[in-house]
Amino acid sequence: MSAFAYLHSRTGTQQYLDASVRAARFLTREAWDPAASTFPFEPGAELAYFFDLGIIIRGLLSAWRATGDEEFRSCAREAALSLAFDFLDDTVFHPVISLPEKQPLTPDRRWSRNPGCYQLKSAVAWLDLGDEHAARLFERALAYSLATHQTFLDRESNREKLMDRLHAYCYFMEALLWVADRPEVRTVLQGGIVRTGVLLREIAPEFERSDVGAQLLRIRLIAAYLGAVPLDEEAAVDEVERVLSFHAPNHALTIDARVRGGFWFGRKASTMLPFSNPVSTAFCAQALALWNDHQAGRWSFQLPQLI
Repeated sequence: MSAFAYLHSRTGTQQYLDASVRAARFLTREAWDPAASTFPFEPGAELAYFFDLGIIIRGLLSAWRATGDEEFRSCAREAALSLAFDFLDDTVFHPVISLPEKQPLTPDRRWSRNPGCYQLKSAVAWLDLGDEHAARLFERALAYSLATHQTFLDRESNREKLMDRLHAYCYFMEALLWVADRPEVRTVLQGGIVRTGVLLREIAPEFERSDVGAQLLRIRLIAAYLGAVPLDEEAAVDEVERVLSFHAPNHALTIDARVRGGFWFGRKASTMLPFSNPVSTAFCAQALALWNDHQAGRWSFQLPQLI
């Protein structure tokens, strides 16, 4: 929803808006579980994820802003209640709950099964709602994230899995952009950009995800235009080249029309992994669009447009 709404805003192409609306209506009319008053991980699944729910809410709000259809905003508000109450604990928001009991799952080694700073991007949904009570919940998630983010990357010694954590850590930094006018946040954002850039380049010869470079490039550009962190042009150019290296038409692997124009998920050593997905493609496309705007001197990006 978010990606198609963004593409429509840039091109005016009706097909993009139609695709965003189809996705939104699937979620509001088929995926929403009225008995549980939440979105299961998949229709009929017995789990619900804090992170997924927040992304769905923001997507529905993107579709609502593009169309004015109150069905989308109404469902987003209902889902935000689940995000606030079903996952809430005394100190954290649980990452995963069971359905229909709505009990937290026991954490394991996976970052997605543990509370962490990455959850802050989903908490942005509360800000996107424009409700002061919801905004206070974001502040709670922000305080937890700022207090714990430094250890998030340190918990993984495996290099490939650390690359995966960089992807999640970028979610945290993306959310910080909403409060980048605060001195403490600017300091964390600047340090996080540097650290992520160093680790990306250190691990890349072994394993590199296309979305990490794209996310980092987006963060650099937006933070610079917000006046929060000066733009490192040299690093940005390197990240542009990294993102472009994953563009599917650049490789002989592109034998299926469904991935033409897309971006490969990642690369191990010099071997491209033959997997393309909507998330990597959406992040890479938006990152390159923002870079083109920067180069052309026509920056007009608004934070709610962040996919």
